[in-house]
Amino acid sequence: MHDKVAVVTGGSRGIGKAIVKTLAGAGYAVAFNYVRDEAAAAALREEIEQQGGQCLALHCDISAPQSIAAFFEQIEGAFGRIDLLVNNAGVTRDGLLATLSLEDITQVIQTNLIGTLLCCQQVVPCMMRQRSGCIVNISSVAAQKPGKGQSNYAAAKGGVEALTRALAVELAPRNIRVNAVAPGIVNTEMSKALIGSLEQDIQSRLLIKRYAEPEEIAEAVLFIAERAHYLTGEVLPVNGGLKMP
Repeated sequence: MHDKVAVVTGGSRGIGKAIVKTLAGAGYAVAFNYVRDEAAAAALREEIEQQGGQCLALHCDISAPQSIAAFFEQIEGAFGRIDLLVNNAGVTRDGLLATLSLEDITQVIQTNLIGTLLCCQQVVPCMMRQRSGCIVNISSVAAQKPGKGQSNYAAAKGGVEALTRALAVELAPRNIRVNAVAPGIVNTEMSKALIGSLEQDIQSRLLIKRYAEPEEIAEAVLFIAERAHYLTGEVLPVNGGLKMP
Protein backbone atom coordinates (compact mmCIF):
# COMPACT_ATOMS: atom_id res chain seq x y z
CA MET A 1 0.00 0.00 0.00
CA HIS A 2 1.16 3.54 -0.79
CA ASP A 3 0.14 6.84 0.78
CA LYS A 4 -0.72 8.61 -2.48
CA VAL A 5 -1.12 7.00 -5.88
CA ALA A 6 -1.83 8.90 -9.11
CA VAL A 7 -2.73 7.61 -12.56
CA VAL A 8 -1.98 9.79 -15.58
CA THR A 9 -3.17 8.80 -19.04
CA GLY A 10 -1.02 9.88 -21.97
CA GLY A 11 1.89 10.42 -19.60
CA SER A 12 4.93 9.75 -21.76
CA ARG A 13 5.20 13.15 -23.48
CA GLY A 14 3.99 16.74 -23.55
CA ILE A 15 1.57 17.86 -20.86
CA GLY A 16 1.20 14.32 -19.54
CA LYS A 17 4.94 13.94 -18.98
CA ALA A 18 5.03 17.23 -17.06
CA ILE A 19 2.10 16.06 -14.92
CA VAL A 20 3.81 12.75 -14.15
CA LYS A 21 7.01 14.51 -13.07
CA THR A 22 5.19 17.14 -11.01
CA LEU A 23 3.10 14.58 -9.15
CA ALA A 24 6.09 12.36 -8.52
CA GLY A 25 7.92 15.38 -7.12
CA ALA A 26 4.97 15.99 -4.81
CA GLY A 27 5.28 12.50 -3.33
CA TYR A 28 2.84 10.49 -5.43
CA ALA A 29 3.57 7.01 -6.69
CA VAL A 30 2.63 7.49 -10.34
CA ALA A 31 1.37 5.10 -13.02
CA PHE A 32 1.01 6.24 -16.59
CA ASN A 33 0.29 4.72 -19.97
CA TYR A 34 1.95 4.94 -23.34
CA VAL A 35 0.73 3.73 -26.74
CA ARG A 36 3.72 3.62 -29.10
CA ASP A 37 6.89 5.12 -27.65
CA GLU A 38 8.01 2.52 -25.13
CA ALA A 39 11.53 3.96 -25.01
CA ALA A 40 10.27 7.41 -23.95
CA ALA A 41 8.04 5.84 -21.31
CA ALA A 42 10.90 3.77 -19.92
CA ALA A 43 13.18 6.82 -19.83
CA LEU A 44 10.60 8.79 -17.84
CA ARG A 45 10.07 5.93 -15.41
CA GLU A 46 13.81 5.59 -14.87
CA GLU A 47 14.20 9.34 -14.34
CA ILE A 48 11.58 9.31 -11.59
CA GLU A 49 13.02 6.21 -9.95
CA GLN A 50 16.53 7.71 -9.96
CA GLN A 51 15.10 10.66 -8.02
CA GLY A 52 13.66 8.31 -5.40
CA GLY A 53 10.11 8.14 -6.71
CA GLN A 54 7.92 5.19 -7.59
CA CYS A 55 6.63 4.89 -11.13
CA LEU A 56 4.86 2.36 -13.32
CA ALA A 57 4.79 2.72 -17.12
CA LEU A 58 2.26 0.48 -18.88
CA HIS A 59 1.09 0.05 -22.43
CA CYS A 60 -2.58 1.00 -22.85
CA ASP A 61 -4.69 2.17 -25.76
CA ILE A 62 -7.21 4.62 -24.28
CA SER A 63 -9.47 4.11 -27.32
CA ALA A 64 -9.85 0.39 -26.48
CA PRO A 65 -12.10 -0.56 -23.53
CA GLN A 66 -10.39 -3.91 -22.82
CA SER A 67 -6.98 -2.24 -22.78
CA ILE A 68 -8.26 0.33 -20.27
CA ALA A 69 -9.63 -2.38 -17.97
CA ALA A 70 -6.31 -4.28 -18.00
CA PHE A 71 -4.40 -1.04 -17.34
CA PHE A 72 -6.29 -0.25 -14.15
CA GLU A 73 -6.22 -3.86 -12.97
CA GLN A 74 -2.41 -3.80 -13.13
CA ILE A 75 -2.22 -0.50 -11.26
CA GLU A 76 -4.46 -1.62 -8.41
CA GLY A 77 -2.52 -4.86 -8.20
CA ALA A 78 0.78 -2.99 -7.97
CA PHE A 79 -0.17 -0.14 -5.66
CA GLY A 80 -3.32 -1.24 -3.84
CA ARG A 81 -5.12 2.08 -4.20
CA ILE A 82 -5.72 5.04 -6.53
CA ASP A 83 -6.09 8.53 -5.08
CA LEU A 84 -5.85 10.70 -8.19
CA LEU A 85 -6.79 10.12 -11.82
CA VAL A 86 -5.66 12.60 -14.45
CA ASN A 87 -7.35 11.99 -17.81
CA ASN A 88 -4.85 13.60 -20.14
CA ALA A 89 -4.71 11.26 -23.16
CA GLY A 90 -6.06 12.81 -26.33
CA VAL A 91 -5.74 13.01 -30.10
CA THR A 92 -6.55 15.60 -32.74
CA ARG A 93 -7.81 15.16 -36.30
CA ASP A 94 -8.56 18.74 -37.31
CA GLY A 95 -10.34 19.61 -40.52
CA LEU A 96 -13.48 21.24 -41.87
CA LEU A 97 -16.51 19.12 -41.03
CA ALA A 98 -17.41 18.67 -44.70
CA THR A 99 -14.06 16.98 -45.30
CA LEU A 100 -13.70 14.93 -42.10
CA SER A 101 -13.81 11.19 -42.54
CA LEU A 102 -15.87 9.02 -40.22
CA GLU A 103 -12.57 7.73 -38.80
CA ASP A 104 -11.44 11.31 -38.05
CA ILE A 105 -14.63 11.89 -36.10
CA THR A 106 -14.91 8.59 -34.26
CA GLN A 107 -11.22 8.38 -33.29
CA VAL A 108 -11.32 11.79 -31.62
CA ILE A 109 -14.60 11.12 -29.82
CA GLN A 110 -13.55 7.59 -28.82
CA THR A 111 -10.21 8.60 -27.34
CA ASN A 112 -10.90 12.05 -25.91
CA LEU A 113 -14.42 11.57 -24.57
CA ILE A 114 -15.32 7.89 -24.33
CA GLY A 115 -11.81 6.97 -23.19
CA THR A 116 -12.03 9.58 -20.44
CA LEU A 117 -15.44 8.29 -19.36
CA LEU A 118 -14.23 4.67 -19.29
CA CYS A 119 -11.15 5.57 -17.24
CA CYS A 120 -13.40 7.31 -14.73
CA GLN A 121 -15.64 4.25 -14.66
CA GLN A 122 -12.65 2.02 -13.90
CA VAL A 123 -11.31 4.13 -11.05
CA VAL A 124 -14.60 4.98 -9.32
CA PRO A 125 -15.11 1.63 -7.50
CA CYS A 126 -11.65 1.91 -5.92
CA MET A 127 -12.23 5.50 -4.84
CA MET A 128 -15.68 4.67 -3.50
CA ARG A 129 -14.22 1.91 -1.32
CA GLN A 130 -11.66 4.40 -0.02
CA ARG A 131 -14.38 7.07 0.37
CA SER A 132 -11.93 9.56 -1.08
CA GLY A 133 -10.42 10.49 -4.41
CA CYS A 134 -9.84 13.17 -6.99
CA ILE A 135 -10.34 13.13 -10.76
CA VAL A 136 -8.90 15.84 -13.01
CA ASN A 137 -9.92 15.78 -16.65
CA ILE A 138 -7.79 17.67 -19.15
CA SER A 139 -10.17 19.61 -21.40
CA SER A 140 -9.15 22.40 -23.77
CA VAL A 141 -9.83 26.02 -24.55
CA ALA A 142 -11.44 24.57 -27.71
CA ALA A 143 -14.42 23.41 -25.65
CA GLN A 144 -15.46 27.04 -25.15
CA LYS A 145 -13.44 28.93 -27.80
CA PRO A 146 -12.91 26.53 -30.72
CA GLY A 147 -11.02 27.41 -33.83
CA LYS A 148 -12.01 26.63 -37.39
CA GLY A 149 -11.72 22.94 -38.20
CA GLN A 150 -12.12 21.75 -34.61
CA SER A 151 -15.71 20.51 -34.64
CA ASN A 152 -14.83 16.94 -33.66
CA TYR A 153 -12.25 17.99 -31.05
CA ALA A 154 -14.45 20.74 -29.58
CA ALA A 155 -17.39 18.34 -29.34
CA ALA A 156 -15.24 15.79 -27.51
CA LYS A 157 -13.78 18.32 -25.08
CA GLY A 158 -17.18 19.91 -24.51
CA GLY A 159 -18.38 16.45 -23.59
CA VAL A 160 -15.47 16.07 -21.17
CA GLU A 161 -16.53 19.25 -19.38
CA ALA A 162 -20.16 18.08 -19.18
CA LEU A 163 -18.95 14.71 -17.88
CA THR A 164 -16.88 16.51 -15.25
CA ARG A 165 -19.92 18.37 -13.91
CA ALA A 166 -22.16 15.28 -13.97
CA LEU A 167 -19.65 13.07 -12.17
CA ALA A 168 -19.04 15.74 -9.54
CA VAL A 169 -22.73 15.54 -8.60
CA GLU A 170 -22.70 11.75 -8.63
CA LEU A 171 -19.54 11.24 -6.59
CA ALA A 172 -19.59 14.08 -4.05
CA PRO A 173 -21.45 11.96 -1.42
CA ARG A 174 -18.45 9.58 -1.42
CA ASN A 175 -15.92 12.40 -0.93
CA ILE A 176 -14.67 12.19 -4.53
CA ARG A 177 -14.00 15.48 -6.30
CA VAL A 178 -14.13 15.86 -10.08
CA ASN A 179 -12.75 18.90 -11.88
CA ALA A 180 -11.18 19.79 -15.21
CA VAL A 181 -8.29 21.92 -16.42
CA ALA A 182 -8.74 23.62 -19.80
CA PRO A 183 -5.35 24.59 -21.26
CA GLY A 184 -4.94 27.11 -24.04
CA ILE A 185 -1.98 26.89 -26.41
CA VAL A 186 0.81 24.89 -24.75
CA ASN A 187 4.39 24.65 -25.91
CA THR A 188 4.31 20.98 -26.99
CA GLU A 189 5.04 19.09 -30.19
CA MET A 190 1.30 18.58 -30.76
CA SER A 191 0.54 22.30 -30.50
CA LYS A 192 3.44 23.28 -32.76
CA ALA A 193 2.14 20.93 -35.44
CA LEU A 194 -1.33 22.49 -35.26
CA ILE A 195 -0.40 26.18 -35.06
CA GLY A 196 1.44 26.47 -38.37
CA SER A 197 0.55 29.68 -40.20
CA LEU A 198 -1.94 30.73 -37.48
CA GLU A 199 0.76 31.76 -35.02
CA GLN A 200 0.49 35.52 -35.62
CA ASP A 201 -3.28 35.47 -35.20
CA ILE A 202 -3.08 33.38 -32.03
CA GLN A 203 -0.41 35.59 -30.49
CA SER A 204 -2.55 38.68 -31.13
CA ARG A 205 -5.38 37.13 -29.09
CA LEU A 206 -3.28 36.21 -26.06
CA LEU A 207 -3.24 38.63 -23.13
CA ILE A 208 -0.07 36.93 -21.87
CA LYS A 209 2.08 37.07 -24.98
CA ARG A 210 3.50 33.58 -24.91
CA TYR A 211 2.36 29.97 -24.91
CA ALA A 212 1.99 28.01 -21.69
CA GLU A 213 4.70 25.59 -20.67
CA PRO A 214 3.56 22.03 -19.89
CA GLU A 215 4.73 22.47 -16.31
CA GLU A 216 2.23 25.31 -15.82
CA ILE A 217 -0.62 22.97 -16.69
CA ALA A 218 0.85 20.36 -14.36
CA GLU A 219 0.91 22.89 -11.52
CA ALA A 220 -2.80 23.56 -12.05
CA VAL A 221 -3.48 19.83 -11.75
CA LEU A 222 -1.43 19.65 -8.56
CA PHE A 223 -3.28 22.67 -7.15
CA ILE A 224 -6.63 20.93 -7.67
CA ALA A 225 -5.37 17.68 -6.20
CA GLU A 226 -3.53 19.05 -3.17
CA ARG A 227 -4.93 22.49 -2.33
CA ALA A 228 -8.43 22.98 -3.72
CA HIS A 229 -10.31 20.66 -1.39
CA TYR A 230 -13.56 22.64 -1.68
CA LEU A 231 -13.53 22.65 -5.47
CA THR A 232 -15.63 20.22 -7.48
CA GLY A 233 -17.60 20.27 -10.71
CA GLU A 234 -15.52 23.14 -12.10
CA VAL A 235 -13.36 23.83 -15.15
CA LEU A 236 -10.18 25.78 -14.48
CA PRO A 237 -9.04 27.71 -17.59
CA VAL A 238 -5.28 28.08 -18.00
CA ASN A 239 -5.13 29.88 -21.33
CA GLY A 240 -3.18 33.12 -20.96
CA GLY A 241 -6.37 35.15 -21.38
CA LEU A 242 -7.02 33.88 -24.92
CA LYS A 243 -9.68 36.09 -26.50
CA MET A 244 -12.31 35.09 -29.04
CA PRO A 245 -11.39 35.99 -32.64
